[in-house]
Amino acid sequence: MRYLILFLLSIIFIQKSHSQIYEFGIFAGGSNPIADVGPTDYVAPNTVTLGGILKWNRSPRHSWRFSIKYSDYIGFDENSDDPRRVARDYKFDSNLLEFSAGMEFNFWDFDLHQSGIKVVPYLYSGISTARHPNFYFDNAGEQVSENTKSWAFGIPMVLGIKSNITNHFILGFEVGARYTFSDELDGSVPDDPSRENFSFGNINSNDWYVFTGFTLTYTFGQRPCYCNF
Repeated sequence: MRYLILFLLSIIFIQKSHSQIYEFGIFAGGSNPIADVGPTDYVAPNTVTLGGILKWNRSPRHSWRFSIKYSDYIGFDENSDDPRRVARDYKFDSNLLEFSAGMEFNFWDFDLHQSGIKVVPYLYSGISTARHPNFYFDNAGEQVSENTKSWAFGIPMVLGIKSNITNHFILGFEVGARYTFSDELDGSVPDDPSRENFSFGNINSNDWYVFTGFTLTYTFGQRPCYCNF
């Protein structure tokens, strides 16, 4: 929560310090894992995700974007279509605090200098890092905390659609998968090497997670989304 407060304070400072082309707002939706525990569905939100977004609209086609999101991160084998996972019946309850930065690309011009309602699909990618607790499963299949936390770096791959609903507000909907360079988010690989014998699952496949939800941003400065290079 303190990270979100600092993020919002930095937005206020930027707004007072520069008269540029910016958007800031919120993300609200859900998340789901794609990992060695739980369902294998790609888009199946099972817990709430909230966050903040800041954009710098560099042209009608692309924006630099920064976001911070917090979400519970849970998975239950009993909800899987795989009978082997159902029989195993593992479950985990964790959380993620994600920071992400990169570029948002519009499929066609999204120039709000022009009047009228505009709708445009977009792509977003860059780099992300998620802070998460470390845990593993004991021989009884129970989640055991390691009392440490790690950073999982990843690549966000987001597809969305957005529209200006007023002169200053933009509403969007997006689905974003994160491929991480870690196999520790779901407890299948303990962080402590001395507990390596508790590892399980596909060691050649890292963990994913997916954020699905709505964005609502407020535009300020020179009316977005256009500026000259």
